[in-house]
Parts: sequence; C-alpha cells; structure tokens
Amino acid sequence: MSATVPSRARTDSAVRPLQLEPDRLRLRLWTQPEIDAHRALSPNGLMACWQREFARDPGRRAFVSVGCVQRPERVAVIGVGILGASVGWNLSRHGAAVVFIDAGQPGEGVTNWSFSWVNASNKTERRSYFDLNVASMAAYRELAGTIGPGSWWHPSGHLRWAGDSAAEAKLLETAELLAGWDYRVEVYTGAEVRRRLEPALTVPGRTPVLFYPDEAWVHGRHLVGRLVGRAVESGAEHRSGTAVCDIGTGADGSIRTVTLSDGSRLDVDAVVNAAGPSASQVAGLITRHLPMCREPGVVTRIGCAQVPVHRAMHAPHIEIRPDGDASVVLHSREVDALIDTGEDPAELARLLHESAKHVVPELGNSRIAQTRVAHRPIPADGFPSVGAVPSVPGYYEAVSHSGITLGPVIGRLLASEILSGKRDKMLADFRPERFPQSENLPHIHD
Repeated sequence: MSATVPSRARTDSAVRPLQLEPDRLRLRLWTQPEIDAHRALSPNGLMACWQREFARDPGRRAFVSVGCVQRPERVAVIGVGILGASVGWNLSRHGAAVVFIDAGQPGEGVTNWSFSWVNASNKTERRSYFDLNVASMAAYRELAGTIGPGSWWHPSGHLRWAGDSAAEAKLLETAELLAGWDYRVEVYTGAEVRRRLEPALTVPGRTPVLFYPDEAWVHGRHLVGRLVGRAVESGAEHRSGTAVCDIGTGADGSIRTVTLSDGSRLDVDAVVNAAGPSASQVAGLITRHLPMCREPGVVTRIGCAQVPVHRAMHAPHIEIRPDGDASVVLHSREVDALIDTGEDPAELARLLHESAKHVVPELGNSRIAQTRVAHRPIPADGFPSVGAVPSVPGYYEAVSHSGITLGPVIGRLLASEILSGKRDKMLADFRPERFPQSENLPHIHD
C-alpha cells in the first residue's frame, strides 16, 4: 500500500465544519471536483496548490486537511537508521517538511551492525508478524525499482541447514509450515548446494539444506544514505551529531517543539521516535513508558581479498553473509550469549572467525577487520511498536527488531498514517498503546 496523500473527499460540494484548535490556521475541506482540477495541473499539482494555499501565512503552523484529517507540515524524525530513513523518505516524497535528527551519522548505528537479512522464514511465531515481513519483502522489490538497486540490494536468496537430527527436523517442520503459507522454499542436499550455489562450503553431501529464493541481504548503511539523500533532494533537513534532549507540547498535549543538545529548538507538528536502542529514552521525554528488552549482539566483519560466498546463510553455530566486494559479516546467537560474561569483544570475534572457517575454509586466510557489540531495539514483547500514541497527538513510534526487513513497509505505512490519519490494519497487532502506562512500572531498558 503506497503512502500517498489521500485524494478522496466527499463528492458533493457541502463542507462539514472542522474541529480545529483556535491557535491553528483555519482550513477548508477540498471537494472532489477541486481535487481533480488541481491534480490535472501536474503529477504534483495538488500538493503544490496546497503549499501555495498555506504559504500565505508562513509564521503559523499549517495543517492540510482532507476529509476531517489534519496533516502535519513539519515532522521531526529522531534516529536515522533504516526505520527513520524509510519513514522520512516516504514523508518527504509526499510533500511533508522533514527534519532528520541523529546523535551520530545516518546508518552508522545498529543498522550498520545488523546481520541485515531480509526474510520472513524466521518470523512464524505470529501470523500477522509473518504477513508484515512478507509485505516488506515485496516493498523492497518495489523500492529497488523506485530508487535503483545500486550497492545496497542483494536479492540472492538464503540458505539454512542444521548440525543435528533434532534441529534438522525442526527446520523441515518450519519449511512445511511456510510452504503451506505460500512462502517459497526449496530443499537441496549439501552436494547439490556445493555444485549449484556455493562451491566454497563444507556442508555434508547428504545434509538437507533449505533455500529461500525470495530472501535477500541489504547493505544497510548504503540504503540509509540513498534514502536520506533522496529526501534531502526533496527538501528535507538533516541535523547529525546532535541529540534530542526535550520534546515540547502545547496546552492540548500535542507536539509543538523539539530541543536539541546543541541548544537549538525546532517548531514541529509531529515527531517520529525511530531512535532504536534509545527509543525508550526519547519516549520518556513525553513521560511515556516504552519497555524494551536488553539483547546485545556482536557482529564481526572479515576482510577478504575475494569474498567466497554469494548469499546469506545460517550454518550450525554461525551466520555468514557477503558484505560487498571485500568483506564478510559473521554473527552467532551462541556467541552473543557470552557478551554478558565479560568476554573481550576481540575474543568474541575470534570465536566467530573460527566457527566460520569450519563452514567456509577459504575464510582461514582472511582477517578480522571490525567488531562491534550493538544493542538491538526490541520492544518488551518482541514485536514492533509502530504508529501514533493517541494520548500525545503528533507523537509516533517506529521501533522494532528486524528493522532491516521491516524498514520499507513500516516506512510506507507509518508515513501514510501521519499524512492521512488512517490506521492500516496490517499494524493492528503492533500499536504502541498495547503497552500499559503506569508510573510504578519499572523500566526494562537501561
């Protein structure tokens, strides 16, 4: 579903009264004949006409209204990882004034230290969550067609196999479930995989290997850079190297300002909390409790003269994927479990490298280039928190694990909600208001 500004209004010429706050600019309702006439001017004729309509009074905050929905003119996107970049780009390309705000640089945080695997095969715990991920996989293909694939998009599929019979039976059971949900999965032997797909692997010849042809991996930092660049071309602002230290609200409780750590204060109509691991702190600025899990993960990049693998894969004890022309990314849940034991990150990287060499012997000649322990942005129940918080008009959340997979669909659906006020049913199970609010609730995330 495209995050477009709604063009449908009442087909008659009657205009219902709008319930607007007295300090905001008075708006009128556009009728369908007017919308059709202005749209005929150019593909962006309607938006240009709206902008001219409200540019007459630049000193006051303006909202465009279609039906009885208020449309924010200036939106602050806090956090410029994959989710923030996706929401901001979708808003900007549909005419909203966007301000990207990040304490670091675009895509350099947890987005850059993710396994970056685009999939739904690992999302079967809830059907609505699986469907959301499938929708985002489709949105990725559309996104590649819109902005060009470049160096960020790698739709090469995904391999998975197990190291013992119990784990193997579980993988095959999941594959059967997914096939029943019309999700494409193919089963090969290890010998067939070595012959047809990945000759550098040591997977045993008779081992069943699942191949998910519609899955992909993404270079997150490159994608974020592309989206932010396109948004800036459309007029978005970008404030990097500065954090949000306060969010101001009006007498009615709605969003009015954001104050930055450099001392500046911005007048805004809406805020998108896409701050990743810092999302609970940002939520706290409006006295909202957003409970988060603490789940650190370690990722290592291995420098290679020639990358010996062609796609993302889950082998026993290790996850491996290419990372461009000269490096490979390694991750393991088993190694993640050692983080809280106080193990040195360099030792964690060595363990990852050792495991990878058992699967891809050619990696024995590679070197450890970079290692980072990152904190994954996971709401307390493990599912995304996306959408408006009704108690604070103008405040929205875009907080999720699997942000790489979900970036395009969350960006599209949340931008549409911000622009139109309409809540998409696909996000029904992932609304922020499912978390109870109480001063006595402990903060899970520190």
